[in-house]
Formats: sequence, structure tokens, C-alpha cells
Amino acid sequence: MQWERLGPYRIERRIGRGGMGIVYSAVTDVTGERTAVKVLPTDGRDDGLSERFAAEIDSLRMLSHPNIVRILGYGEEQDCRYYVMELIDGLNLQELIDRGQPLLWQEATRIGVQVCRALKHAHDHGVIHRDIKPANLLLSRDGLVKLSDFGIAKTFGNSGLTADGGVIGTAEYMSPEQADGRPVTSRTDLYSLGGVLYALLAGRPPFRARNFVDMLQMQRFAEPEPLVRVVPTVPRALNDLVLHLLQKDPAKRYANGGEFGARLTRVYQQLKAQWDGIDRHEHFDTLRRLSFFHDFSQAEIHDLLRASEWREYMAGDEIIREGTADDRFYVIVTGRVSVESNGRGLGMLNSGDCFGETGYVSGARSISSFRAQDAVTVLSVSSTILEQVSTECQLRFNKVFLRTLIRRLQGANNRADPA
Repeated sequence: MQWERLGPYRIERRIGRGGMGIVYSAVTDVTGERTAVKVLPTDGRDDGLSERFAAEIDSLRMLSHPNIVRILGYGEEQDCRYYVMELIDGLNLQELIDRGQPLLWQEATRIGVQVCRALKHAHDHGVIHRDIKPANLLLSRDGLVKLSDFGIAKTFGNSGLTADGGVIGTAEYMSPEQADGRPVTSRTDLYSLGGVLYALLAGRPPFRARNFVDMLQMQRFAEPEPLVRVVPTVPRALNDLVLHLLQKDPAKRYANGGEFGARLTRVYQQLKAQWDGIDRHEHFDTLRRLSFFHDFSQAEIHDLLRASEWREYMAGDEIIREGTADDRFYVIVTGRVSVESNGRGLGMLNSGDCFGETGYVSGARSISSFRAQDAVTVLSVSSTILEQVSTECQLRFNKVFLRTLIRRLQGANNRADPA
């Protein structure tokens, strides 16, 4: 059944479905705000779903944190129960994993730290999620992680929703104590977080099995293959942290999200300091090989590196969206970038090419979208920050920039002139 309206919310389209309801995008009548509405039809079949749905609403009402989806309202009408939450413009982490490209350790770590903050807040308010998995973690376009779907969450001291000995959760990320039907604690969510981090870094969950029963057995008894064997570029310190979360004995894991988040942050900072020293030399050598920088002196390249940002995108990521204002200029270091307008492909840019000149020169809105076609690395140069580098570097950059722009305009004219 498709609802046209629930309360003050006009239903648009279905955007998701789970074991306990359907999620639609919707628009609020009064403010025009776009929201997400989760609906549980009351069609005579219950199986405890109504109680769990009510418990999910109660859990979300108790929680208020930047890394947890915010509930906006709830109600019951037209043979259904529903609640309204903020709509996240982005994707879930499972969609990210399904692209088949493991995340860089830096990206996975930043995501992990945010999930830790969400879990600490939930646990401090007596809520155990019990179903931490990539599909329940939403990633907004600006990199903010939101924990969602508290449909099987349990509050401390309340065991009424699951019969003793019952198995509840998602098998690929389920803790051994859940697989055994034993009591859960905050450390249960941390085990599942370990599975999520493993999947982000390896491109797959810690265990693969032929069926549900085999997966439960692996969660109870099998040891995951070390990440450094699956993806050799994963730092050993991060490998050890993730495997520590995947300990079978809950007592051997970190005690809570706050403790693990602090440890993860320290390891990230230590690794970043080590890599930044290496990266500066590698970035310099890489830029020297690009045609855009052939006329730059060594001092000018170093100056430019200090005033720019090295950015990495995965296949399908939008680097610049059509109609948005961006004062940055981009040089493609590796990979391919497609140029699109009104959903139509206009061309392909490759290593050494540049884009973003419209916003860089005038601050005007982009007339095209630029999307990574595969793993892409770009040098991002802000017009504001460039003013802080040496005059020689600014002059050199602007000269090469204008020469590149002229060549692009000449190429466009030649394509337009059949003669």
C-alpha cells in the first residue's frame, strides 16, 4: 500500500525497506522540509513488530546526538504506525562496500570514530543497538555518519522484546554472545563495529559462510583473517585495533565506545603524522610528472602543496555538483573524471587535466557536474588560500591556469567548427 499523506507529511517515494517497515521520503506541509517516514502497516500480522516499533520510537526519543538519526515526530493513522526522522542526503555504508573498492584507512578510521561517539551516547542513555551493520550507518555528502534503525535495540534492564535463547541481529556482524542467545552488553555493539570496520577496510565482512547456521558457528568459534593479509596497505596498528574488537570473549574487548574511540583517535593521529611526512615527498614527485606542473620550480611546487589539499574520491563520487558554487580549482593527479550537464555526458578528463575554472575565477555556480569514474586523486586549490603563497608561485599558477583554459576553449571551438 502506498500512502499519499501521513499527518502533516506528504509522501513522495519509497527509499528503503527493512524487516520492520518501509521508509519513504516525504515533505512537511508547513516548512517544506524534506524528511524520511518509516511506516509499519497494521495488516493483522504482528509477530511482536508493533512492540518493537514502539520501542524503536522510545529509543530515538531518548537520544539526541549529531551521529544518530534525529526523530521529528510519530503517529498512527490509516491502518499504520509511523515515525518521522531527518532525511540524510547520501548513502549507507553497505552501498559503499558494494562498490567493490575498500576504503582507505584514513576514511575508515574517520567513520569509526564517529560511530564510537554515537555508541557512547546510546550506551550512556541505556540503549544497546544490537544490529550495528553497514546498512544501518548512513554517510551524508559532507562526511557525517548517522546511526539509524534502532528496531531491535534493547534498553538496559528490559529483556521483554526477545525470548531467552533467541538469536537476533544480522549474522555477518553478529557477536558470539548474540549467536549463542546469551545476554548482550555495550561490548556487543563494539564487536559489530569491529566487523563493520573490517568490511570497510577489506571490502567484505570478517567471515563468509554458505548459510545462516554456518555463519553463526563462525561468529562463535572462527578467527578472522588478519586485515594486513587481506589488504597489505592497512597499518598494523589499525589491524590490531579491529581484531581486538573481534575478540570472542566480551571481557577482552574495549569496555565502551568512548574508550575505543579515544584509542582509535590516538592511532589515527599517530599514523597521520607518519604518513604526512612520507606523503609530502610522494606528492611532490607525483606533481612533477604531471604536464600541468612542468614549468613550476621545486620551490613553487612545495609552496603550492602547502596551500592546497590532496583529495581522494571513489568511483561514482560527485566532486562538483552542477549549480553549486565552489572557489576551488582541481588538477587530476590520478584517475578519470566525467563531465556531465543535465544528466548528459559531455566528456572525460584524465590525469593532468584540470577543472573548476568557473568557480575559481569568478565564484560563479558550476554549469557542469564532475564525477569520479574510478578511484580519483585530485589536487584542490582554493583561490582564497592561493593568495597566501609567494607572488612567484601565484604568477606561475595563474599563467599555467590561463594557458590550460585557452587550450580547452580552442579545443571546444574546433569541435564546434566542422570545417
